[in-house]
Amino acid sequence: MSGALPAGVQVLDDTTVETDVLVIGSGAGGATTASVLAAAGIDVVIAEEGDWVEQGSVVPFSLDQMDRQYRAGGVTVALGFPSIAYTEGRCAGGGTEVNSGLYWRPPGELLERWRHDFRISDFAPDDLLAIADEVEQAINVRTVPAGHSAQSEVLRSGAARLGWRHGEVPRWMTYPHGDDPARGERQSMTRTYLPRALASGARLLTRCRIDRLVMDGGRAVEARTTLDDGRSGRIRFREVIVCAGAIHTPALLQRSGIKGHIGRTLAVHPTVKLAARFPEAINVPDDVPVHQVKEFTPHLSFGGSASNPGLVALSLLDNWASFRRAVTDWPRMSVYYAAITSEGTGRVVSLPGMRDPLVTYRLTARDKALLGSGLARLALLMLEGGAEEVFPSFKGAPSVTSRRDVGTLSRSFSASRASVMTVHLCGTVPMGEVTERCGADSFGRVHGCTNVRVNDASLLPTAPGVNPQASVMMFAIRNARHLVDQRSSHVR
Repeated sequence: MSGALPAGVQVLDDTTVETDVLVIGSGAGGATTASVLAAAGIDVVIAEEGDWVEQGSVVPFSLDQMDRQYRAGGVTVALGFPSIAYTEGRCAGGGTEVNSGLYWRPPGELLERWRHDFRISDFAPDDLLAIADEVEQAINVRTVPAGHSAQSEVLRSGAARLGWRHGEVPRWMTYPHGDDPARGERQSMTRTYLPRALASGARLLTRCRIDRLVMDGGRAVEARTTLDDGRSGRIRFREVIVCAGAIHTPALLQRSGIKGHIGRTLAVHPTVKLAARFPEAINVPDDVPVHQVKEFTPHLSFGGSASNPGLVALSLLDNWASFRRAVTDWPRMSVYYAAITSEGTGRVVSLPGMRDPLVTYRLTARDKALLGSGLARLALLMLEGGAEEVFPSFKGAPSVTSRRDVGTLSRSFSASRASVMTVHLCGTVPMGEVTERCGADSFGRVHGCTNVRVNDASLLPTAPGVNPQASVMMFAIRNARHLVDQRSSHVR
């Protein structure tokens, strides 16, 4: 931790805590949930496994940040053919503290499809998008005030030359230093909804791992915790809302003996990447491009990744014998990705005696083919954006310097030899009234339980094809307000 903790935040050191509502997790789902409930006068405790790390106290995308704000030092793996590496935040604010702050509303037609296919009640897209208006004001969603990085310009200019649809993605940022785009401050949960919740009386307990919920029939009566010093503790509550993310929410429910459609339908956006070298210096080590190319949505999109020297080297590692010559050129290089909306699914399984769950994912033949065509199109995009050489991230990959080489890349690509990863995880406790497909009801209450709710990316029925955090915040606020209304009607 850095400096004094904000009022209302404390490292858990009590073996017994009592509250009305326990919110497990403090990311996009947990922070918004706690803010709504606390503002309604409800006694709320937020349990967060990680630390409060003040924004600006660590360098973005650095090893220090990975150690302090990510789970497992930055990378975990979903086993499969190929395996898929994924990242998770583990700190106050969760993934909102470590991502790039790019913001996408879910498409209205997607919301309508979710409503119909999963029979989600009271799920009018217009009502949800009205909540999105509130969220965007609260976290200050806006475009960059002046100028774009050279890394971002590559995507814009390459897409323009190809006639592909593209645009700047807004971010949840403020620019308090004279609209200097290099000095923006991300309006993550520790800057927005968590302070709101704390100001309304919520308590945030950091370094507080929830091991399991103690169940009495279909009702949870308390949470068992592990304190920072190894002691066991408990948190007693009337209601519990699990917002631990699409991996650890289903794992916690399973450890607690909760059955049903839990952890069976993990949905992600698999990505493949490349490094591109340009004639001039282009690298911005602590930021990402704000342009994305959406010509082939909803199936495929292109964007830019963090590109500090270590990440550039990592992108060359699959074909190090041939590509290591380029690593000293890192100031002239940047990393870009192709992301797909996958037809495959994965599973999250909590195993007895294991601290973390087993995660698996199966790509379909269509997914693998789409990753290959996506990487080839991305290489073409780089050439049109001014790259002099492109280095795809898969074993045996050729370097690409011309359109002819793009064809060679396409023919030689194999998903089993590629470094596939994702940063978007969802769908493990899908919401809706189709009980054979849904782990929770239309407002996040776990089927078969009376006082256990989920309110995070786990609820999204499928991968949305865009960054899911806007959807998570919208759903969480909607569901938290429904709970407030329910409790008010019972009081009356």
